[in-house]
Amino acid sequence: MPIDLDKVLGAELPGGSHSWDADDVILYHLGLGAGVPPTDAGELAYVYERELKVLPSFAVIPPFATLGGLAGLDGFDVNLALLLHGEQELTLSGPIPTAGEVATTATVKEIYDKGKGALVVVETVSSDAAGNQLFVNRFSSFLRGEGGFGGDGGPTPPPGAPERQPDAVIECPTLPQQALLYRLSGDKNPLHADPAYAQKGGFDAPILHGLCSFGIACKAVVDGVLEGDVGRVGGYRARFAGVVFPGETLVVRAWREGDDVLLAAETKERGTPVLSNAAITVRSEE
Repeated sequence: MPIDLDKVLGAELPGGSHSWDADDVILYHLGLGAGVPPTDAGELAYVYERELKVLPSFAVIPPFATLGGLAGLDGFDVNLALLLHGEQELTLSGPIPTAGEVATTATVKEIYDKGKGALVVVETVSSDAAGNQLFVNRFSSFLRGEGGFGGDGGPTPPPGAPERQPDAVIECPTLPQQALLYRLSGDKNPLHADPAYAQKGGFDAPILHGLCSFGIACKAVVDGVLEGDVGRVGGYRARFAGVVFPGETLVVRAWREGDDVLLAAETKERGTPVLSNAAITVRSEE
């Protein structure tokens, strides 16, 4: 079997440090489509350094490079071209500073047998110089063709969208060049830029990064439900249910349910799902 469970499960990936400043935060926000309209005070808070705030989904950026360590693991002999980002979950200790530096550790926490593929869960923990944990990510990658080994199928999926009407519906247009902007925050996978590479992967054109859609939906909920207060997000999880082509519009639907905001996203043009089983954990207002 290409994945040697005894060697890979529990393995530590090479860690590393990552620093960022206001320009990196602004570039990330622009990659999500922030700044429209450019004179709106709420939008300027994402793209102008004077009163800059940081979306909680920025937490996926500092540890992202550590995922490359999967390819070098002993016992992980797989075709990475068959890897799909399946799910993402993050927890935050508090608001993310506009500039900082973290050290990140990364561990293969779970490997689930999904029949047609294997779901590999890498947990990253990012802490500042004083050892204070800022955020934890769980990157779940689906490896097509690597399932059927008789392993644990994984936990029951979290609840999806309620049957009732949403409390908010937010439309989020993307730019034709959205993926070309977002990739400057660190994910240089040619699937999101190179038409020929995308066609080899079975797509008519380059697709938007899943984590870009993840961030767009986060911003939609922060602005449309939480009154722009980024500090109220304590956690965020989502399953990547489909693709977005740059230039399409995401329709984000949100439901307040206790301490959570449940959400789902689909494309306006094709009506296809983008994010499912998604929720933002909301901190109580102080």
